[in-house]
Amino acid sequence: MTAPDSSRRGRRLLCTAVGLAGFCMALQMALNTNFLVDEIRIGPARLGYLEACRESCGIAAFGFLALAAGWAEPLIGAVTLVLLAVGLSSYAFVHSYGTVVLLSLVWSQGLHVWMPLPNSMMLSLAEPGRAGHRLGQMGAAGAVGSGVSLILAWVLLGLRVPLRAIFPVAGAAALLGAVACLCIPRGIRTPSTRLVFRRRYGLYYLLCLLEGWRKQVFLAFAAFLLVRRHGTSPRQMLLLWMIVNLIGWMAAPRVGRLIDRLGERRILVFYFSCLIWVFVGYAFMDSVYVLYGLFILDSSFFVFNAALTTYVNRIAPREEHTATLSMGVAMNHVAAVSMPFVGGLIWERLGHQWTFLVGAVAAAAAILAAARIPFAARPALHTGP
Repeated sequence: MTAPDSSRRGRRLLCTAVGLAGFCMALQMALNTNFLVDEIRIGPARLGYLEACRESCGIAAFGFLALAAGWAEPLIGAVTLVLLAVGLSSYAFVHSYGTVVLLSLVWSQGLHVWMPLPNSMMLSLAEPGRAGHRLGQMGAAGAVGSGVSLILAWVLLGLRVPLRAIFPVAGAAALLGAVACLCIPRGIRTPSTRLVFRRRYGLYYLLCLLEGWRKQVFLAFAAFLLVRRHGTSPRQMLLLWMIVNLIGWMAAPRVGRLIDRLGERRILVFYFSCLIWVFVGYAFMDSVYVLYGLFILDSSFFVFNAALTTYVNRIAPREEHTATLSMGVAMNHVAAVSMPFVGGLIWERLGHQWTFLVGAVAAAAAILAAARIPFAARPALHTGP
């Protein structure tokens, strides 16, 4: 098989794995809050603690990737998706808060080691000058997998299948994704075996830190606001996520091309500027339908953070992509661990408005950081401090 054919096959298998992982995680994201509120009776402070524990796996992923130095990335991906499958499938048998925390650590560890791998592998497989486009295609594959899972879950809940019974379906998809990873040609991988912290990547680390804070305001508390305060049902949450994934499927390739054309600076400034108004809306709007609209916008905006990955492609040499992305994930999770814990306490003591206003402050700080990205950045060809 020629190198272009091998790369093409690798991209297809990687998109398949990403689609199946998307199938799994869409079910978790769409149904997790209803499960925690309706089945476990969780409050904001306990939710914050749970999310902080779960996000601590992002820090642990940093060490795991160091220990796994030299492994083929498709093999690492397969192992992580097996952990994801085991942890989520076991939700079918959970009846206590402590068990939820334990199993969340299992699947979350798999997820957080998996997170930088698809981007890194796709950067290695992409043709020169088409990294944004290929990342966009991969994002669209994830959106398709997510959309299929949401429709299936919506139908199953309509047939009165218990919420708990849907989690093993998510686990089965993750196992199939692991098989797809094992089929990716082993020669298609990033040769880096180190974790990288370099001064010249400081702006990237700062942006990842602020993105982690912003992300957790949404992931931990946006759906919780809809379910706890406004009584949104599991099928309504699934419908919202269907709309989000339809938008993501259509927008991801276009946003990827837009990043290639306009550059990371313009895209990220636009992204974080919009988020300020979204968080202000969460804080002060009482209409559930307005909040549904904000939830859809907030979720859809995640396609723009692909600009952080392409920024790595511009500032770091190829052999440092995986290590640099992994450091970015670790920085992201420094904020992601602290924000849910702090946000849950703020919600319980001061009200939900202040939790979301903290997110608006993080978005404003990210605008200032993104404005420092040079317009004319080019792919890096060198290594060094």
